[in-house]
Amino acid sequence: MVVRFREALAGGANAREATRVAMETAGKAVFTSGLAVFAALMAVALVPSPTFQTVPLGIALSVCFVLAASLTLLPAVLSKLGPRVNRLPVPRIARGSLRSRSDAYARWGERVWRRPLVYGAGAASVLALLAAPALALRTGMPSILVVPGDASSRQGYELVRQAFGPGFLAPLQVVTPRSELPAVEAALRADPGIASIGPAQPSGARALVSAIPRAAPATGGLSKTIDRVRSELPDGAVVGGAAAENHDLEGALRSRTPLVYGVVLIVGFLLLLGLLRAPLISAAAVATNVLATAAALGVGKLLFQDGHLESLLRFHSQGFVDAWAPVFFFAMVFALAMDYTVFLLATVKEHFDETGDAREAAIAGLAHTGRLINAAGGVMVVVFLTFALSGPIPPKEMGVVLAVAVLLDATLIRLVLLPVALRLLGARAWWIPGWLNRILPDVKLGHGPLPETPALEGRPA
Repeated sequence: MVVRFREALAGGANAREATRVAMETAGKAVFTSGLAVFAALMAVALVPSPTFQTVPLGIALSVCFVLAASLTLLPAVLSKLGPRVNRLPVPRIARGSLRSRSDAYARWGERVWRRPLVYGAGAASVLALLAAPALALRTGMPSILVVPGDASSRQGYELVRQAFGPGFLAPLQVVTPRSELPAVEAALRADPGIASIGPAQPSGARALVSAIPRAAPATGGLSKTIDRVRSELPDGAVVGGAAAENHDLEGALRSRTPLVYGVVLIVGFLLLLGLLRAPLISAAAVATNVLATAAALGVGKLLFQDGHLESLLRFHSQGFVDAWAPVFFFAMVFALAMDYTVFLLATVKEHFDETGDAREAAIAGLAHTGRLINAAGGVMVVVFLTFALSGPIPPKEMGVVLAVAVLLDATLIRLVLLPVALRLLGARAWWIPGWLNRILPDVKLGHGPLPETPALEGRPA
């Protein structure tokens, strides 16, 4: 919005009209991208877990406040500042800062337009190679390995494991009617995955039995033991405890992942369709976002499941990626990718509506947004990589995967694959069937001519 405001000022508009131009163009793109981020985060709340319902809600609320400030406070400040927004320029950097169009990105756009298959095949091959490991992605609940080896909790865990066995810190708590207590105790003693059981603790009509498994926490052996014990116990008995809770949460995440993915993709497509009024390029944009997300998850698998770069990132692989990662990362990465998608395609659509020339619109879109997208992407990559400096594995996973996703999206997707899609589709990218044209809102991404502002008494026009 600031870029569009300064561009309008440089074109001769006064502060008020420059604010209008910024809101009619960039404001609509910012609003749509904010809705996309909000929708993607709220899709994570479909996982039936308080954590996955409250954490995304908190992030989504912060997005709403930022969006509200961007659409109200920011325009007011820009209008008040007027030409003073360009004061205190940084030497050298400010020399071309008032020009939103970048000649370098325009030349790159022309190059991609001339040879779309060469550049498209190269970018798609790189992304496909990075995404391929995601097909073998394994997930699990975080274990003690997420804690650095020099932490006191990790050292205490190792001492307890050596003294009492690997399953001592993952007891299963079985609650049963007192009438079924003998059968429950017999079933637990007979199960090969149970090392020992404690004395029953009666309370009213029910009793609690603690069972120590043989398998360590967050392992496949413990998950099999929990499933087997539940199938062997009488119908009135239930199995709880921290280990069982983690097992159930992992199952909930696994079962809801396709639903979350589907909602994110559908909502993202509908938002792009409502803004661009072009189903073909909207679908192509969603497809490229999915490819970037898959590539980021593939890198996450290579690093955190296979253990590559363990010494550099200073962690010990658990042999899997945390179970929450595929759901949370997909929503976050897709939401971030939608930002860049909206900024680029909204600008291309604006120029196409003005000129009717698909080539000129695509090149102009890159020329006007390439520098902005890469600058924003660079900031986000640096911010996310700071999480890789933390000790525990979960923030490392989040920082590295999100940084890789933004890097791939801001370069291979926005600078190559999406311009290639615009080239291959040509004017068809902005085609819309008649029935869809009648039901979609008529969103104009351009702005009309700047009206002459009448002079006010006592004030210059």
